[in-house]
Amino acid sequence: MLRIMPVGDSMTIGSAGEHTWRYRMWQHLRDTLGAPFTFVGPRETLHDPATGLASSHEYAEPAFPRAHLAGWGEGWTHMAPLVGEAVRTHRADLLLVSLGLIDLGFYTNADQTQENVTRFVREVRAANSRASIAVMPVIPNVRAQDDADFAAQVTRFNTLLVGTLDALADPHARLLLVPPPPDYDIALDTYDGTHPNARGEHAVASAFAGSLAREWNLGEPYAPAVRGA
Repeated sequence: MLRIMPVGDSMTIGSAGEHTWRYRMWQHLRDTLGAPFTFVGPRETLHDPATGLASSHEYAEPAFPRAHLAGWGEGWTHMAPLVGEAVRTHRADLLLVSLGLIDLGFYTNADQTQENVTRFVREVRAANSRASIAVMPVIPNVRAQDDADFAAQVTRFNTLLVGTLDALADPHARLLLVPPPPDYDIALDTYDGTHPNARGEHAVASAFAGSLAREWNLGEPYAPAVRGA
């Protein structure tokens, strides 16, 4: 059975009442992968806006494997020290990673964030030398519209990420750069300029699904009608 670990920040953990892109991805793979799989990780909860804690189980649709390694306000700098143990304990084969916005916004510049990407990949491989990792660049949010320095760091990091993944390429441990959704629109795909609404959840899942199908022959691309939901 393929064991998939979603890794991310607030866009991945989601908030109480949401489906999350993790659910959309599970639903898509259930219908197209043609092989047993599950989601794994040390956490299952959603962010609870009422308390500010990752304590909610109120998924819009709870009947799916909800395990993950994601946290509200967490980035590469937080996940790099945690991911090795998570992969080892939960025997993850494939990681779907969407990180970086929090790092660049609050903790590290583009170059420092790039160093944490390298550490993250090495920690994964130390835990499972054949684990596959699919990484999405940072999707700019509303802050990038008004903060030129932040926008520049996002652009620089996304450029550095390409070279970093190339440098870390290993024929025995697949590493994939997942292009962000080409038509992602923060006015249409988010509810606050950052966090995905239902349309945005489909967009993120579609980006991962398309790359996995195209590059690794895992599942199929999203159906256009579903992507537009």
